[in-house]
Amino acid sequence: MKPARFDYVRADTLAEAHAVLAAEGENARVIAGGQTLVPMLSMRLARPKVVIDIMHIAPLAKIAEEKDAIRVGAAVRQAELLEWPALAERQPLMAMALPWVGHAQTRSRGTVCGSVAHADPSAEIPLVLLALKGEIELSSRRHKRRVAAEEFFTGLMSTACAENELIDSILIPSRRVGEGFAFREFGRRHGDFAIVACAAVAKGNSVRLGVGGVADRPVARDLLDLDGSALDDALDTLAWDLEARDDLHASASYRRALVRRLGKETIEEARRCRA
Repeated sequence: MKPARFDYVRADTLAEAHAVLAAEGENARVIAGGQTLVPMLSMRLARPKVVIDIMHIAPLAKIAEEKDAIRVGAAVRQAELLEWPALAERQPLMAMALPWVGHAQTRSRGTVCGSVAHADPSAEIPLVLLALKGEIELSSRRHKRRVAAEEFFTGLMSTACAENELIDSILIPSRRVGEGFAFREFGRRHGDFAIVACAAVAKGNSVRLGVGGVADRPVARDLLDLDGSALDDALDTLAWDLEARDDLHASASYRRALVRRLGKETIEEARRCRA
């Protein structure tokens, strides 16, 4: 199919993008890498009147090291972040997860913030951001605000981003002393959407486990440093709380079993990696 007719705006500044969003509201869509929006346009699942291209806004194309975080602009491609020399040292969990995002071809075009904006419940980048307690920076013509990842993902492919806002960057917390990380994913083939993905951050006597691919959004739980049957019971409770459903990829019971198995393996690996 061909997309429905729309106007195209190549924004050269944030102010220009904000002005179009303010004027068009729900009739406008922001495009960066286009790996999600272009297929949706072609299948007419999205029918905006205006598409705003933000890939030529220079301030959005930067990866910056801040005191306690990595700032990734909305025009930074996934491959750029994966190849960033400081990533494995500054945040190992994101370095572990990025190779699981799609394929090399899609990572070379798709953006980090685009994955966050799309909010697919099986996507790796939103899951890692949630597990790390990261933040999303939103801006509009009149204001700028930060939203915690815990509050940003509101449901199936829905977020707290308002119609007149765009994501201009995300803040990925840097590694802290004493933290250990692990990432595990199970899918039909490498590069497919995850049936279940787990991201763990272990520190001291606690561990934070993020799970994607099961609920209508990624979910994270803070658990005590449990072992043996106590950990099994906690993971079983989490698996049921996620309210998995049957679909063409896996049954609900299969997903619950994966949460228990992958969750335990991921937690144990994160504990072993504590530095």
